[in-house]
Amino acid sequence: MKVSVSHKGGMKFEATTAKSSFIIDCPVISPVEYFLAGIITCSATDLILIPKNQGKTVTDLVVDGDVVRADDHPRKFVTLHLTYDFNSDADDVTAARWVMASVETYCSTINTIRDTTEISYSITHNGKLIRENEKMISGGGSKIDMGEIEACPS
Repeated sequence: MKVSVSHKGGMKFEATTAKSSFIIDCPVISPVEYFLAGIITCSATDLILIPKNQGKTVTDLVVDGDVVRADDHPRKFVTLHLTYDFNSDADDVTAARWVMASVETYCSTINTIRDTTEISYSITHNGKLIRENEKMISGGGSKIDMGEIEACPS
């Protein structure tokens, strides 16, 4: 993947990818807000595609992200809480598994920050709160020594 950013005057920049381009207007939206929007959109796309691959449908999807940043520069993300609210034709357990699959495995942007950021999530499915302030199973901003794990021979 390659992205090129060129200055367009003032605090406006144009980002060009292999597929498209868009304007980044820093006085209006900061690069950190674009970054957070990218993280959220990555997971949101998973919440559409994973169910679709299982013959299910998600509607009315809204994913909110709330970040706490460090006070000192470079002001990294300290915590990220994602709130998923959606309807689907699946049961609550399946809906929760979709979110877990996104945050634990498939969303590359979340997994890019997982070693430095404590990440949690809540899920409202079909109007009912089914998970609240759940932490990621792995990662989550700290190293955990799991000891030796026996693996299959390769």
